[in-house]
Amino acid sequence: MATAPTHRVPAWTLAVGAMLSVQLGAAVSVGLFDSIGASGAAWLRLLLGGIGFVLIARPRYSQWSWHELRAPVLLGLVTAVMTVAFMTAISLIPLGMAVAIEFLGPLTVAAWYSPSRKAMAWPALALVGVLLLTEPWNGTPDLVGVACSAIAAVGWALYIVITQHVGDRFTGVDALAISLPVAAVVTIPLGLPAVWGHLDARVIVIAVGSAILLPLIPWTLELYALRRLTKAAFGTLMALEPAIALVIGIVVLHQLPLPLQYAGIALVVIAGVGAERRGRRVPAPL
Repeated sequence: MATAPTHRVPAWTLAVGAMLSVQLGAAVSVGLFDSIGASGAAWLRLLLGGIGFVLIARPRYSQWSWHELRAPVLLGLVTAVMTVAFMTAISLIPLGMAVAIEFLGPLTVAAWYSPSRKAMAWPALALVGVLLLTEPWNGTPDLVGVACSAIAAVGWALYIVITQHVGDRFTGVDALAISLPVAAVVTIPLGLPAVWGHLDARVIVIAVGSAILLPLIPWTLELYALRRLTKAAFGTLMALEPAIALVIGIVVLHQLPLPLQYAGIALVVIAGVGAERRGRRVPAPL
């Protein structure tokens, strides 16, 4: 059984750590596209992540009824769609833009579950920041990339809701040891043909590194963060992810932003911090 992060660690630290790991993992995965494509990279990450969670949790699947397994299995299906769609998106459009569009999913969750009109101010502020980050009024991005980001946004919204549900009902990372193998299995038809005949030492090393960065580290941290934050607060806090993606795009992928996008970063950071401070769950389960 995996050891849970201490309850003394602030929930926002877990969430920010997860987001940083996600975007580093996404940037590292770009190095796989030339060899095995977006679908192959997505499948390898899910496969290696699933193996990792099984080794960490060592779950006994027979201890759960089908009624109990339905939610993590559904999470696995959502994870599969979200991962393949996102990986395809970042193979076609800049990382910062893809994540900003994908953030519409968490933003919808934040707005839907906001407890009051006053609390809606944080998602609204985050939306303004995301618009400044993406600058949809400039240029014509790849429409397939935009569509894949939108599909990933729907997946991310469902992922937040289902992850909180299973996180409250399963201990440690047991739920992820169920959902990730499911995601890996259902993406075999897309991933295996892309990977077959193209595995070498370089691909394996990059795939292992990207699987550690995403999903092993971040999805564990997100699971624990969602046990202590409301869905509205977590969804708005995810506004920090487009900003982190923009920074990672600059440093790792040399995708330089436009001046107005820096203002977008500031707004989503403010919105994320404000939402986290007012969105703790009471009582907060450990």
